[in-house]
Amino acid sequence: MELADRVVIITGAASGIGRAGALRFAAEGAKVVVADLRQAECQATVADIAAAGGTALAVACDVSDEAAVNALVAAAEDAYGPVDVVWSNAGIGTAGGPELSSEDWQREWNVNVMAHVHITRAVLPAMLARGEGYLLSTASAAGLLTNIGTAPYSVTKHAAVAFAEWCSVTYGDRGIKVSCLCPQGVDTPMVRSGLDRSAITAVLASGQLLSPEFVADTVVEGLRAEEFLILPHPEVLEYWRRKTADYDRWLAGMRKLQARTR
Repeated sequence: MELADRVVIITGAASGIGRAGALRFAAEGAKVVVADLRQAECQATVADIAAAGGTALAVACDVSDEAAVNALVAAAEDAYGPVDVVWSNAGIGTAGGPELSSEDWQREWNVNVMAHVHITRAVLPAMLARGEGYLLSTASAAGLLTNIGTAPYSVTKHAAVAFAEWCSVTYGDRGIKVSCLCPQGVDTPMVRSGLDRSAITAVLASGQLLSPEFVADTVVEGLRAEEFLILPHPEVLEYWRRKTADYDRWLAGMRKLQARTR
């Protein structure tokens, strides 16, 4: 898919990968709806897009709230017409495991999984009626492998990959394209905030810390090729192959990596 003249919604677009993606998509000629909880940062992203000659709209949205997501889609349609591409990018991470509260687990599930479901449900009927549309979601390399020290993040990112895969299988022959972005370490506020020391140490030991701008460039290339898995870190594919080739050996290696990082 080429992005010129396409109507695109990007969630989690106030900073990090989402902001870089909004700027890059606008440079490609897309009309970008910049969505995030942080309205001031959304407006700043839109201002930067406008300064570069692009077209964008800021919408405050809590992606865990289905009513808010429906309102986001309605605002995009009112401003620019039918939505061509949805990039469900917002995500959060919580350090810990089963000892975390049910509320912590549910919050992560709502943002990292149900947000994808909400926005897909909002745009899919119209896309199916037109016979075309693109669903792009941000998961993580943790959704293909796992992430040391962050059980809710790893579990929900696995689920995010599975949902994207299911959508591709179910709607791929009806004109709906699906891609799933699975980066490893990216220089974002989540990483800089120190989600979990052992988790971040493991990520940095496994690959390069990429800039959000590099990831955005990779996404544009992935959409052009209409690839399902978009992997800014190509080594993730090799790690995944090793995992599936010998699961027990891979688990043993991950335990060793965990011991080293702690």
